[in-house]
Amino acid sequence: MQISKRRLKVLISNILNYPFRIKNDISLTAILQNSELDKHVLIGHNVKFYRSSIGAYSMIHYGAFISDCSIGKYSSIANGCYIGGAAHPIEWISTSLHFYCTQKREEGLNNFFYKRYFDPFERTIIGNDVWIGANAMIKAGVKIGDGAIIGMGSVVTKNIGPYEIWAGSPARFIRKRFNENICQSLLELKWWEKDDSVIRSVSQYMNQPEVFIKKLKDIEKSNT
Repeated sequence: MQISKRRLKVLISNILNYPFRIKNDISLTAILQNSELDKHVLIGHNVKFYRSSIGAYSMIHYGAFISDCSIGKYSSIANGCYIGGAAHPIEWISTSLHFYCTQKREEGLNNFFYKRYFDPFERTIIGNDVWIGANAMIKAGVKIGDGAIIGMGSVVTKNIGPYEIWAGSPARFIRKRFNENICQSLLELKWWEKDDSVIRSVSQYMNQPEVFIKKLKDIEKSNT
């Protein structure tokens, strides 16, 4: 089987980054291309991660496909998720790849027909502290707010607000994770942006939202 130059380049890069992968809990079978990784991330077996970024303490479990996506901190992507991917020009007469190209230098007549340039990649945004269940599919270009939860097997085609729970195919709104006051306080505090030492000092209260918020506000007051 012949391997393209692009795939060979990615393979060599993955091999050369072997020490980095071992140190940072990144599977040797994961494919990373033109992507940025923050500290303490986990990337599982056979993950495909293209032109994307992932924030500190976030994790992607085995078999996920992620393309052109920005993932915040402390987010969890379960196994088998499909996020992003290429679109087709649905406003054109035909959506066939025979009539469009994804590189501007390829625009023009080819062996068959005229190809016009089309950018198929929209950026998908996944916030901080987001949990996406197994085998969920997220349409390219969607924005998922901080603290949101997506149920397993869901098909998401719309933007999802902070701390909302969605599930189903197509995904529909189920409820908010917390009452409005707690959600608003968490969004204002942005705990995921705090220094590790601060988060460590309040981490024992993660199961008590009101106490967690109060403790974090007390720390902020003491530092002003």
